[in-house]
Amino acid sequence: MESQFGEKIRALREQQHLYLRQVAPLLEMDTAQLSKIEKGLRQLKREQLPLLADILKTDKEELLILWLADQLYDVVKDEDVALKAMQAVEEVIINKKKSKKQ
Repeated sequence: MESQFGEKIRALREQQHLYLRQVAPLLEMDTAQLSKIEKGLRQLKREQLPLLADILKTDKEELLILWLADQLYDVVKDEDVALKAMQAVEEVIINKKKSKKQ
């Protein structure tokens, strides 16, 4: 699977006519590292998400969602019961949110 997060940041970077060599130093990394992140071969550190969102002038939450989706996929991708596990987690999250509201 291609990285949803990587695809999104590459598209945003290209839409703004930014080169890897312009964006990478702002994230304190080299162009090869950023290229690997865009290709889904390497993960961006979570702490770098807000900075990247600012650089690419995009929604921080949208990038976080795609970043988390890639993390989850990486953990369950080879499991036969991946969807059932994800559904179990979804139920836990929903129940915790409900209990917080009460």
